[in-house]
Amino acid sequence: MAGHSKWANIQHRKGRQDEKRGRVWTRIIREIMVAARTGGGDLTANPRLRLAVDKAKAANMPADNIKRNIDKATGNLEGVSYEEIRYEGYGIGGAAIIVDTMTDNRVRTVAEVRHAFSKHGGNMGTEGSVAFQFKNCGQLIFAPGTSEDKVMEVALDAGAEDVIADEEGAIEVLTAPGDFEAVKNALEAAGLVAEVAEVTMRPENTIEVTGDDAIKMQKLLDALEDLDDVQNVFHNAEIEV
Repeated sequence: MAGHSKWANIQHRKGRQDEKRGRVWTRIIREIMVAARTGGGDLTANPRLRLAVDKAKAANMPADNIKRNIDKATGNLEGVSYEEIRYEGYGIGGAAIIVDTMTDNRVRTVAEVRHAFSKHGGNMGTEGSVAFQFKNCGQLIFAPGTSEDKVMEVALDAGAEDVIADEEGAIEVLTAPGDFEAVKNALEAAGLVAEVAEVTMRPENTIEVTGDDAIKMQKLLDALEDLDDVQNVFHNAEIEV
């Protein structure tokens, strides 16, 4: 089950996210509020909310903050109402980009996303223009040196769809979105804790971006990720790092 090497890109992405740690709480709070509003405030009955709360705890968010924002979303406290909007477009070299936002002002948000694309050499696309190049799935990635046999045995028994190892030894576990939590819990119970664990939009194929194009592409991604209303940016570029 060999796959393309992506470990360097994963570490690069995590490093850049760590640099922007101050924005993490804001994005997690929005995710908690939308998850609670759409699926209710009961953690046992709302898998999306459970995942959002897990992210909040991992980011050291106090329990009071978590509860307060669940209460806001479920009507127990007055709060801002956010809606989810997805934008699609193209980056450098035709790389596909998906931008997921949560906003209380869609006019502002679309203007900011369009500006970021145009300023940094990308193009906004229409709905559905690039989404077909991605698969919505659960993804867990383990560092090189992790036992592939152990990961494979536990993951597949728990309902994972695939286990992929790259040439650097990183191991990727893919699940259906609804099975992600069960597979993650089974792996952790076996002592296998992933470096990356999320429900994501995974590209079906990637485009290698090098040299000056890699620098331009990273600037475009940074500009999109720095927008206040942006929750996630997904792309299919393998950026030379």
